[in-house]
Amino acid sequence: MQSVQVQDRREKQDMPCIWAQAGVVRRKSCENEYRCKGCRFEKIMRLAVEKNDQIRKAGQKPTGKRGRLVSWEERLRRLPPSQRPCIHYLKRRITFKACTNDYSCANCEFDQYFDDDYSVHAVISPSDLLEVKGFRAPHGYYFHSGHTWARIEEGATVRVGLDEFALRLFGPLDQIQAPLMGKEVKQGKPSISLIRGDKRASALSPVSGVVTSVNGKLREKSSFDEHGAYSEGWIMRVHAPQLRDELKKLMINEETETFLNREVERLFQLIDHVGGPLAADGGHLGTDIYGNMPELGWEKISRLFLRR
Repeated sequence: MQSVQVQDRREKQDMPCIWAQAGVVRRKSCENEYRCKGCRFEKIMRLAVEKNDQIRKAGQKPTGKRGRLVSWEERLRRLPPSQRPCIHYLKRRITFKACTNDYSCANCEFDQYFDDDYSVHAVISPSDLLEVKGFRAPHGYYFHSGHTWARIEEGATVRVGLDEFALRLFGPLDQIQAPLMGKEVKQGKPSISLIRGDKRASALSPVSGVVTSVNGKLREKSSFDEHGAYSEGWIMRVHAPQLRDELKKLMINEETETFLNREVERLFQLIDHVGGPLAADGGHLGTDIYGNMPELGWEKISRLFLRR
C-alpha cells in the first residue's frame, strides 16, 4: 500500500479516520469527532498492530490480511520529516503543520500548547456540571476522595488537578508545587503541595504513572482559585499505564455527587463545632473558607479532607 499523501482539500463534513488518512486502511470515516479514546475501531486496530509486533519480536512474519497492518504513526514515519502531519492537522483542528516529535505527543511542547490554548480553555456549560450545595464538579471527570481529579485524554494520558472544594477550602494559595517532569507518582500517595503562607499540605495523586508535563501557569498565583479548577487550573499530565484498573478506585458522575454531599456535610459539622457557621450566600459556603475561619485548623482540615 502506498504511503499516504495527506490532502489539503477538506470539506466541512468530510471526517476521514486517521488510519485512513495515513493509508493503513483504504476508506474509513470518523464517527467519534476524532475522540480516539474509546473508539471501537481504534481498539481493534491497536490490538491487531500489537499482535503483529509480538509476532515480529518472536522472529516470525505475520501472515494474512491483518499481517500487513502497522500503526498509523509508523506509516506516517515513512514520509519525509517535512511531510509528516501533526495529529491536530489530521483531526481538522489546524492548517498543515509538520510533526517534529516523532508522534510522541505526550512529550510535545506544541501538543501541550494546543491543549492549553484551545481544549483547556473551552467553557464548561452548566449542563456539563454537577452542583452540590454550591460546589461544582464536571460530568466525565474522575475524582479521588482526596479532592483531586483526573480527566482522560489521548491514550493513557491523564490530566490532573485539584477540585473546587479543595481550592475554596484551602485557598487562595500562594503556590502549588507539582512533581518534576519524568517523576513517578503513585495513586493515593502525596504528589502535589499546597502552600499558603507558612502552611503546607499534600494532596494525593488520583493515578499512578510518570509526569509528562506540568502546567506552566503554576508560577502565577492568580491560577490558584476555584474559577479555573477544571480548565486552565490543571496541575500535571501523567502517562498512566495502569489506568484501567485504577479508574475502578475513583468516582464519576453520580458517585461524585454522593461524595460531595457527604464532604459538604462534614465541613458544616466541623464549622458548627468550632464556632458556628460561616457567612454564606443562600446557605452555601463562600470562598476562602480557611481564611475566614482559621480556627478550623490547617492540619485538621488537611487530615480530614485531603485524606492525610
